Amino acid sequence: MSSKSTIPESLQITSQIHQKTYLVNGELRDWKGKNSEVISTISSTKEYAHTVLGSIPNMGEAEAMEALDAAIGAFDQGKGLWPTMKVKDRIECMESFVKKMEQKREEVVKLLMWEIGKSMPDSYKEFDRTVEYIYDTIEDYKQLDRNSAKFSKHDGVYAHIRRGPLGVVLCLGPYNYPLNETFALLIPAIIMGNTTIFKPAKHGVLLITPLLEAFQSSFPKGVVNILFGRGRAVAAPIMKTGKVDVLALIGNSKSANALQDQHPKSNRLRLVLGLEAKNPAIILPDADLDLTINECIAGTLSFNGQRCTALKVVYVHEDVKDEFLKRFAEKVDALKFGNPWDDGAKLTPLPEPDKPDYIQGLLDDAKAKGAKVKNKKGGKRSDNYIWPAVLYPVTKDMRVYEEEQFGPIIPVLSFKDIEEPLNDMAESNYGQQVSLFGKDVYTLSPLIDTLANLVCRVNLNSSCQRGPDVYPFTGRKDSAQSTLSVHDALRSFSVRTFVAFKDNDLNNETIEQLLEAKVSNFLSTDYIL
Repeated sequence: MSSKSTIPESLQITSQIHQKTYLVNGELRDWKGKNSEVISTISSTKEYAHTVLGSIPNMGEAEAMEALDAAIGAFDQGKGLWPTMKVKDRIECMESFVKKMEQKREEVVKLLMWEIGKSMPDSYKEFDRTVEYIYDTIEDYKQLDRNSAKFSKHDGVYAHIRRGPLGVVLCLGPYNYPLNETFALLIPAIIMGNTTIFKPAKHGVLLITPLLEAFQSSFPKGVVNILFGRGRAVAAPIMKTGKVDVLALIGNSKSANALQDQHPKSNRLRLVLGLEAKNPAIILPDADLDLTINECIAGTLSFNGQRCTALKVVYVHEDVKDEFLKRFAEKVDALKFGNPWDDGAKLTPLPEPDKPDYIQGLLDDAKAKGAKVKNKKGGKRSDNYIWPAVLYPVTKDMRVYEEEQFGPIIPVLSFKDIEEPLNDMAESNYGQQVSLFGKDVYTLSPLIDTLANLVCRVNLNSSCQRGPDVYPFTGRKDSAQSTLSVHDALRSFSVRTFVAFKDNDLNNETIEQLLEAKVSNFLSTDYIL
């Protein structure tokens, strides 16, 4: 869209990144096989053409098995250096990593913009939020360990209870938050003593490359193994072995189900999943429309709606439908489209080359079934974008109602009876969040009580979102399994385990000697400051 002359000099692609190394068993190994081209839908020339950013290894089963063997070896049936290491020593490794990561801020942010089209402010925010997440995780882990530095006694039995690692974790992150949400899986998995195999998302993959050396130099060999390639070529062979203890994935349920099905002992597989959602906004007749419209713009179109937490369907009461649609449509058309570094750009190029065609398909289907485009620019196409269409009236037989669109198209339904959206939510396959707009406490109160049992976060007069990261992030039904937040993720990637002994002279003397000798990393009452 923009010519090269409008791209700030520091952000221009002056040389391509051809990733030729991958991390396995503590070694940055050279790749000599086939590669896949990495493109950006952002043009760097006057006439539109996608930009080639570089290439990544196109790995397969052989490399997947190398990484799996390294992770299994590093865990070593629970005897490995990493799972038996003192908590404070694991924390030191993580602190070393995050300090090295901070030095790569500009490189990673530049690639976030080019690879996935995320705006400059949001790209910096994603990096800084991820760094903060790591420091918060370290602090929460310290507190978790402090709380465990004691003995409990019940019915004449002492117990020293801690949380232990689960084993080998296969970690797969999403393209829309390729740093933040990926690390929200990877970091707690690592720090709890698990060993990991990590494959970056299909877009936002080169931005991991500046961090390979930081991973390699901060952790013992085999603790972090990083592969490149397609999920079916790399992740599927790993799962088929049955040697993975945890599948940590943020993506869609089809991928999660396919990988689970390939594990021969699914009852032994722990799942940490952040999946799709169809979060609704419910606008009551007494809603403050100025605030509601602003929140709905943010909720539906932040990062072009490419967020699992985006508002993907809007229910508006009949009494305020006409005013809401008019003002909301005008506000959508007033948004600025531009490249990520353009000042004030709220809409940016879509990173998936085929996404405009997919959105067009949803739009055509809805129009054929009676929906109207309420904003003047809705559906207008350019080389790497399709303008958000506000669609009304939307009916349940339309694809845009049923599918998680994950892009710039906004279905709107009206209702007279609040039971209509509540019934739709109850019947939905998803149950992550809802945004509820209104003021009357006697109307809101029973709604909140009901909605809290349909989703896992009720946002009052606010758009849906994940953060702050200290709050629980999860969902019901097909939207999630396990809870991701600083506090909960440490527990999702670990299990309660303990040493127990009867209260008698022999045991008491033995435990006292163990504590004094400080030879056990598990059995310890040391207090981390």
